[in-house]
Amino acid sequence: MNKLILLLPMLSFSCFAEENSQTNNYSLGLGMGAMYSGLGANIALVSKNDFKYISAGCTAYGSTSGAECGFGVGWVTADLFDFETNNHGFGIYAGMMGKESYTTFKNNQYSSHENNYYGVGISYTYFVNGINKSGVTFGISLHATNADYEGKGGGLFQVGYQF
Repeated sequence: MNKLILLLPMLSFSCFAEENSQTNNYSLGLGMGAMYSGLGANIALVSKNDFKYISAGCTAYGSTSGAECGFGVGWVTADLFDFETNNHGFGIYAGMMGKESYTTFKNNQYSSHENNYYGVGISYTYFVNGINKSGVTFGISLHATNADYEGKGGGLFQVGYQF
């Protein structure tokens, strides 16, 4: 108990500590597109020109198949090209892109199968207020997948808000 009493004043004073400009910030985002694993959310480690994230979301919903949800990871950088601002982000990502189901017939018996498929892609994101500030994001992405029956490639539009 005495250790807790000594620790509380230190925690209180740390609230007044000046933030170092090199400190990375965290961002939480909600939206749809690659940066959000479909319709979902992300949490990101953000610096002045860099945005690394993990995301969770759903890519589809069917009344019989239910939700197709999964996780993704990605990295967006705003200093790949020599822009004067940090609004233009180019990135890469990987994650679950969907679920495919198929039926086989063997020994006079039908069997249903479901498999998740995954993809990797590239993206362009426009951060309205800059990559390191809260605001609306718009983007587009292209990806390739390991699907057996669904399309081997595709694209996603993106719109969201980073807090």
